[in-house]
Amino acid sequence: MEIEDSGLLHWRDVLTYARYGNSEPVRRLELSEADWAARLTPIRFRVLRGAETEPAYRNEFCRSYAPGRYCCAGCRQLLFDSATKYHAISGWPSFTQPASRHALRFQFDDSHHMYRVEMRCNVCAGHLGHVSSDGPAPAGLRFCINSASLVLV
Repeated sequence: MEIEDSGLLHWRDVLTYARYGNSEPVRRLELSEADWAARLTPIRFRVLRGAETEPAYRNEFCRSYAPGRYCCAGCRQLLFDSATKYHAISGWPSFTQPASRHALRFQFDDSHHMYRVEMRCNVCAGHLGHVSSDGPAPAGLRFCINSASLVLV
């Protein structure tokens, strides 16, 4: 199912991707778990490969607003621009839009007795965080990301 590329990603687009399938990535990076463990720091491995969540407010980019571009810590795929970062008071860095519609992959997540939409890097499938529909205008999205899954370039 194709989604019209009108510029902004909206909640209906996120749900459509999660339900019917995501766009094809521009490239793929697939490694063994042993290779990922050797490539990543322990916290990055637990977050990106084990889908863990780092502690709220005690993470690198929660209160940082330095200009730049945020890339996946696993494969360096561009994910977000600092111009879309905002203070969401969630304890984790939050963004209003991804760098492109093809940067992220969405899937439903019913872990921890919650029903959410999880985000993963569309290149290496690393866990990034979750997206919700309680963000600011105009699209109303909040991409809540683990700092451990990001590098600022």
